[in-house]
Amino acid sequence: MIDPGPVPAASAQDGSYPRPQLVRPRWVDLTGAWDFAIGADGAQPGDVAYDRTIVVPFPPESAASGLEETGRLASVWYRRTFGPAEVAATGWSDDERMLLHLGAVDWESTVWVNGAVVATHRGGQTPVTADITAALRSDGPNEVVVHAVDDPDDVSILRGKQDWRDEPHAIWYHRTTGIWQPVWLEAVPATSLAALAWRSDVAAAGVELDVEIAGPVDDDTWLHVALTHDGELLAEARTRVLSRAETVRLHLSRQTNGQQYEELLWSPEHPTLVDATVRLETGAGADAVASYLGMRSVATTDAEFLLNDRPVVLRAVLAQNYWPQSHLAAPDAHALRREVELIRELGFNTARVHQKAEDPRFLYWADRLGLMVWAETASAYAFDGRAASALLTEWMALVERDRSHPSVIVWVPLNESWGVQHIASAPRQRALSRAVADITRALDGTRPVISNDGWEHTRSDIWTIHDYVADPEVLRERYSDRAELQRMIGGYGPAGRRIEVDGDRSAKPVMLTEFGGVSLRPQNGTDWGYSTAETPAEFGERVCALIRAAGAADPLAGFCYTQLTDTGQETNGLLYADRSPKVPVETIRAAVTAGRP
Repeated sequence: MIDPGPVPAASAQDGSYPRPQLVRPRWVDLTGAWDFAIGADGAQPGDVAYDRTIVVPFPPESAASGLEETGRLASVWYRRTFGPAEVAATGWSDDERMLLHLGAVDWESTVWVNGAVVATHRGGQTPVTADITAALRSDGPNEVVVHAVDDPDDVSILRGKQDWRDEPHAIWYHRTTGIWQPVWLEAVPATSLAALAWRSDVAAAGVELDVEIAGPVDDDTWLHVALTHDGELLAEARTRVLSRAETVRLHLSRQTNGQQYEELLWSPEHPTLVDATVRLETGAGADAVASYLGMRSVATTDAEFLLNDRPVVLRAVLAQNYWPQSHLAAPDAHALRREVELIRELGFNTARVHQKAEDPRFLYWADRLGLMVWAETASAYAFDGRAASALLTEWMALVERDRSHPSVIVWVPLNESWGVQHIASAPRQRALSRAVADITRALDGTRPVISNDGWEHTRSDIWTIHDYVADPEVLRERYSDRAELQRMIGGYGPAGRRIEVDGDRSAKPVMLTEFGGVSLRPQNGTDWGYSTAETPAEFGERVCALIRAAGAADPLAGFCYTQLTDTGQETNGLLYADRSPKVPVETIRAAVTAGRP
């Protein structure tokens, strides 16, 4: 077996490491207090007057940042220094490279180290990595500057639920500008492992690993991969590396035993993770990382969603993953774990993270604790060439970032025709919807794709419908009649929008992916919901009746209740914004789990 050296087991990490499926033990957290300035667009780092302090990685609009600046922040600047102590803590030596990582910066960013530009990036949800070796001073202070540009009036960039008005209204929230995920340093060898992508083939008892390598590959470069579970070696491979992109195939002999192969399968009931050690060796040294994967398959039939070749009813909740004190950023790493735990405690087996690509550490806890996830992205509001380019570029990066997580079971690049508002009549908008769905399949052919969730589908693998009817009996009747449901798919849905716009009437699973939205009216009267209950008792009765109606509808392969928590003025959560329950958790759980298994 390959000696993993100091590399820890990735499946047992504490959730603080920012990149959970490519783990190195040496890294330094750069979050905390940074100098901060607003404005100075077009300036250079030395010209900026830093007159404030911000707590990174919290958006300046949030209270957790220490600023709570909720104005129109189109241009912001960050500055901090790190010195020899931080460099030494990474274990860096003169023959290695130093990387600076920023988990996400909304929207366009430029990064300087000691006055030199080390990275430029567009996309508010995708990571930025800069090789800062040439600019690094190992024996003195190093200045990092980040400039973020995020025009609140630009509706062609991916903005999701960020409001364009001065104050949040309806279903939109305070904006997120600049850094909102961890910033950290990492030392790597001159030739190192840059990216890993795992694919499992349950039927063939196999695993494929795509490896991207940074740095020179010499004549004596080898790749070692070992898979283990509970200390048992499951598979091992050693291969000569001939290029910077390699694919390794491993066969799990234990998986060929029909009486025990299911012991290794990942599911919400048994979220089994297989640990991996990946080691790259060259004539000059070695790089070793820890990773993990889940053995599982996802597919659809004409009417069912299949996990590991068996039908499963998706009992999902819409999760905005927005916190009052920190907005899109989680308050801390533990809050990401707690969000997954709360969803599971309420009886749901799936989360639809809405209009946001979540921090990878949330997906780690979904992997580890057994929560299926619909992976979505923030949408643009306009349709034009810039919006199309932004969607395709950022979405492809997100698919590549998250495709190894076993918890991710569905890709959702568009929602309710946001950014393609005239898709029913505009060929170019339909072309974008088809293109982003097909590109998703090209990058990852192992999961269903929903081209446009809710209505106006083009080449979706699942028919999804949004319906906020407040009467549970109407909901029950509407989705229990297969013939009526098929007529709806061939025509117009409850929102008055066509369900499909591409001439595709093929049989597919049908899911009710937004419903409910019952608001519990607060005392200040600023609530917003699709319907309103006056008391907690009335709220519990109405919510549970709606959930039971959706769960009892046999033609549905799944449902998604709106929503997990109150968010700003949108008070239709099952939980208050502070994550405390409006009615006993057991009450909601009983309704969620009352339907089919």
